[in-house]
Amino acid sequence: MSLSTTRINPVIQTHCFDYNGTSLAWEHIRIVHSNRSTAGSSNGSLHPLIILHGWGASKKIMRPLGRTLALNHDCYVIDLAGFGESSKPSVAWNIDDYVKSIKAWIEHIGLNTFDILAHSFGGRITLKLLTQAWSKEHVKKVLITGGAGMKPQRSIRFYAKKYTAKSLKVPFRLLPEPFKSKGLNWLRATTIWKSLGSSDYASLNGVMRETFVLSVEEYLEPTLPNISHSVLLLWGKNDDATPLYQAKRMEKGISEAALVVMNDCGHYAFLDKPKQFAVIAEAYLKPTDQKG
Repeated sequence: MSLSTTRINPVIQTHCFDYNGTSLAWEHIRIVHSNRSTAGSSNGSLHPLIILHGWGASKKIMRPLGRTLALNHDCYVIDLAGFGESSKPSVAWNIDDYVKSIKAWIEHIGLNTFDILAHSFGGRITLKLLTQAWSKEHVKKVLITGGAGMKPQRSIRFYAKKYTAKSLKVPFRLLPEPFKSKGLNWLRATTIWKSLGSSDYASLNGVMRETFVLSVEEYLEPTLPNISHSVLLLWGKNDDATPLYQAKRMEKGISEAALVVMNDCGHYAFLDKPKQFAVIAEAYLKPTDQKG
């Protein structure tokens, strides 16, 4: 059964959760239709699916996918801290902080078992979450698309920019405070400094810039052997943000992982070919006790 042949009425409920002073906005997307009592479990409820977005995005970009997958799942789409309608954390967060916030949110809304679909930065968080003993009891199937967390292959140009940036900071680091901080802040505002960083880094400031640095500097290859979940890696062949070699590295490191590559797709495969992506996702995530 597909959404294209089923009369549906999508219901989106908006909510907010306070996590230690950081407000997390989220949506519950569910489909109301006549045969809902037979579509999922015996009590009529559908298996929960948590959907996590990537860096710089929000639940808004994942909402259409949630609406599509809501035929077989109760979909929960969250704005990660610092994105969308969620507030910024008061201090810089690392990946473990994001994992703790997601875990607290899950416990708040009372989910027992659930699947996860994560894109890019959301995939980075998911990999870390799956290493926890808690996840082995609660997380069932996982789909990661364009997931981040693997150490990238760096070019000579990258290292040239890196060491240029370090050399520019040396004179200011020798100054006493407050001249040191003022000098570094001035340097970060210059055109030459901004040209040395990534577009994501250059567009950030304050706590989210520090959060970005903490996130991208943590490589998750060591976590992969500790993941025993079923993981589908659904990748765009032309992904230039998290290239295909990174997906292959994840597949090799996770014992129960499988890689599916979508041709003519980039980092946002679910936007490039939404119908094909949804078909593959539905086939993988469909509850095993459901007949279609």
